[in-house]
Amino acid sequence: MFVPIFSPLGQRLYPRKGGGGRGSGKTSSSGKTSSSSKGSTSSTKGGTSSRGSPSTTKSSSSRKSPLSISGTGSKKKSASPYGSGNSKVSTIPSGQFFAGRTQGGGTRDSVFGSRTYGSGYPGLYGHRGVGGLGFPYYFWPVVWGNGFGYGNHYLHDSSNEYGRPDNSSRPGGSMSEATFASSTMNSTFHILADNTTVISLVSTITANCSAQLDTSRSTSPSSTPWPFNSSDPWSPRPEQAVQYYRASSVVLTLEGYNNSAALSDDINQADDPIPSWTDFNLLYCLNQTIGVSVPLIDGATWTSPNGLYSLPSDIGEPCG
Repeated sequence: MFVPIFSPLGQRLYPRKGGGGRGSGKTSSSGKTSSSSKGSTSSTKGGTSSRGSPSTTKSSSSRKSPLSISGTGSKKKSASPYGSGNSKVSTIPSGQFFAGRTQGGGTRDSVFGSRTYGSGYPGLYGHRGVGGLGFPYYFWPVVWGNGFGYGNHYLHDSSNEYGRPDNSSRPGGSMSEATFASSTMNSTFHILADNTTVISLVSTITANCSAQLDTSRSTSPSSTPWPFNSSDPWSPRPEQAVQYYRASSVVLTLEGYNNSAALSDDINQADDPIPSWTDFNLLYCLNQTIGVSVPLIDGATWTSPNGLYSLPSDIGEPCG
């Protein structure tokens, strides 16, 4: 198995009950979805290890139930957090969105991409952009919209191929975002994905990383994910991406990170390093939790045979 810039670690992650937090106090931004505001409900923190690694306590009762996802066409599919994915590849039939393209074939072992938009597609490396590609995980790639006025063309869906971020036809619903702020350092992360995926990840991240989270500034399971508005100057930006997952249908961003390589069309330009002020313990926990728990279509329960995956070499493992 080839996972770009990742290598196995001798530790496993299992879902765990516990954790919580309050919704972020972010100013309202516009969106077409019904998720127009965040709640603000506090709950008790759960614990994780001091190194930022998620708990390894396995509990069958904490396994998430399958989620119902609207398919690329009219059919609904089942997606499972901690699922294995679907190795079967099929062609999208006539009369459905993106007819003639392939879908399926993406499994948990290939879920990681890199910091490049267009990464995370199994078997496709050294590629920028998402235009014209298939859907190995069924989910559509995130779209950054056209509200920036800067950046290379590959970042923008000029043909409106996948629609706006608030396109409700996206499998899992319109794009939403969630906020995760460090409890010990000035580091704030965001996750962008379809609404159903964001809701699921808020739950697993809160359970696994609660000891590293500032619950007063982080999205909690009781809060409604925030609609992503690319025209909002305070929304996450492509140059802030620290990791793409699941064929670029999920992205983790870091406020204050400015990766000039993300705005370039040069595939050989190296990524700028993650800033030294970053809470690497929280980053490590977020990355691990997303990698093993992001919902995959038609997946059975999965446990990594080689443990978790590490972050890129310039990020390293969490401090003690």
